[in-house]
Amino acid sequence: MKKIYLVALLALVLFISACSDSYDYDPRGLVTEECSHLDNIDDWQPVWCDEFEEDGLPSASHWGYDVGGHGWGNQELQFYTDRNLNNAFVEDGILNIKAIRETRGSNEYTSARLVSKFYGDWEYARIQVKAKMPSGTGTWPAIWMLPTEWRYGNWPYSGEIDIMEYVGYDPGVVHGTIHTGAYNHMKNTQIGYTKNVPTAEDEFHLYEMIWEPASIRLLIDGEQFAQFGYNPVANLTTSNSDAWPFDQPFHLILNVAVGGTWGGVDGVDSEAFPTAMQVEYVRVFQKDYAGMSRQAPSEPTDLEMARSGNDFVRMHWRKAEHDVAVHYYEIFVDNESVGTTTLNAFNIENLAPGTSYQIGITAVDFAGNRSRMTTHNVQTSGSSN
Repeated sequence: MKKIYLVALLALVLFISACSDSYDYDPRGLVTEECSHLDNIDDWQPVWCDEFEEDGLPSASHWGYDVGGHGWGNQELQFYTDRNLNNAFVEDGILNIKAIRETRGSNEYTSARLVSKFYGDWEYARIQVKAKMPSGTGTWPAIWMLPTEWRYGNWPYSGEIDIMEYVGYDPGVVHGTIHTGAYNHMKNTQIGYTKNVPTAEDEFHLYEMIWEPASIRLLIDGEQFAQFGYNPVANLTTSNSDAWPFDQPFHLILNVAVGGTWGGVDGVDSEAFPTAMQVEYVRVFQKDYAGMSRQAPSEPTDLEMARSGNDFVRMHWRKAEHDVAVHYYEIFVDNESVGTTTLNAFNIENLAPGTSYQIGITAVDFAGNRSRMTTHNVQTSGSSN
């Protein structure tokens, strides 16, 4: 009996050793040299940061500029300048984005709009910006994100994430909002939250976004005040990208607008200028989803047909479970792959009327591990003739 136990124990040790050798996750493997002074936040590793340590223009290796005075789609009054020390400068460890009352062409104000596009673009991230808001009626500062590749079309179809917006005529109130093709302020269907921050203009506060697959959360000083996700039932007749385009790289924008359709609702107090949004630091963290993965996802469950027509079916299912995160789901029709989605719903189109099909769904994690396939038999409406 002792020999049997010894053999079994040896086999177990070899199995554990083999498993350990196959995993080479480094909890600091994503950390960049410039951010090595920062600690992880749980499994989030610092990958991009600007501590604003050098006086003068903002770092050219971190920031570009959006330039112009055409109203920016919101009838804004400012002209955004390019590398102008009057409008964007670092001083004593603080980035200042200053709006000034001065004429530039047909615009009566100048300001700056810093963008990380092509210097920092992320798909899924935890972003922290410690900032203090400007004061004065007519100011409209924002910490927000736009897509870098615009995979689903022009605004709003590829999405917008407003981590923080603030309008000077309503002091002490911070807004967090998302915009998509189906949910945006042009339709008055945008999805947003507010939080009272009475000292927003007097003290620095930490504005934060935690963005993971199919989930975006917003926090202020570590306290969550907004959560966005995807509901397949609420979006029964809405395409996936119109409801949730947040599965592509986005970049960060810091700006102070003047006036406009929201910031200028109560007019603009010209005596409030110059005024500035001040930023102590910007820090971006990401997870090594692939490196952390230790097992394949569970198979999706409760697969069902939610809608159908002559040439389409819409499928819903319960999300798969995983030790880290599911990257996407792959959709099959009669064992042939027809598409992928990060959500738990999918419209399958270009089918034949009155025809039976077997629909299959597999979950895939960031390391490429796949679940078993879940299947469901469906039939389109109409006649096969």
